[in-house]
Amino acid sequence: MLIRYLQHVPFERLGGIDVWAKANGHQTRAIKVYAGEPFHSAEEFDWLIVLGGPMNVYQEAAFPFLKGEKHFIERTLRAGKMVLGICLGSQLIADVLGAKVVRNEHEEIGWFPVELTAEAADAKIFSALPHAFTTFHWHGEMFEIPTGAQRMAHSAACQNQAFVYGENVCGVQFHPEVTKESLRLMLQYESEDLKTGEFIQTAEEMIGEATRFDGNAALLNCLLDSIELQRRKGNR
Repeated sequence: MLIRYLQHVPFERLGGIDVWAKANGHQTRAIKVYAGEPFHSAEEFDWLIVLGGPMNVYQEAAFPFLKGEKHFIERTLRAGKMVLGICLGSQLIADVLGAKVVRNEHEEIGWFPVELTAEAADAKIFSALPHAFTTFHWHGEMFEIPTGAQRMAHSAACQNQAFVYGENVCGVQFHPEVTKESLRLMLQYESEDLKTGEFIQTAEEMIGEATRFDGNAALLNCLLDSIELQRRKGNR
């Protein structure tokens, strides 16, 4: 299986997704949109993963690649491919599906609990996940739920933490892919976001939560296993 992923900045990478892909014998190839790398035909890959980034979905003047990226995501959705969006990636998918991306009431940066909705128990991608878990967050904006999609999760700081659209599209506002190494890079390049706030931890608190990384990896593996199982069923 080939996973194509859209990378918006050099320091936000696959993290734990790369570990999972290698363990399962899958290939991963980046499309570095920030460097102007070309998009590919949806027929060439099996999954598309849209990663996070510090920009927002409406900054097309400052980041011209966003316009072409949205068209590419739209083509991929029409082709029926499995698509996973993380943080900015989930917001881009929501935007392509006609939903708004709005400023969240709180900035949410650090390790905070997430709870699944009642609908998640019947959703094929989310039904295997625990009802409540703690994962990593780094965002100040939030997607609204696209028409035809279902809300899958929420947190105390953010009412829309995840959605599914059909049986092949999933967006998560949180960062299940974060590892200690990838978090160090985010802290190195985005430290200006670490202001005082009810849902903003210090760098020391985030890095010091050693057991959180193992839990995040288990959450990610469960999510990716569910998505891949759904893809295989769809290809029968």
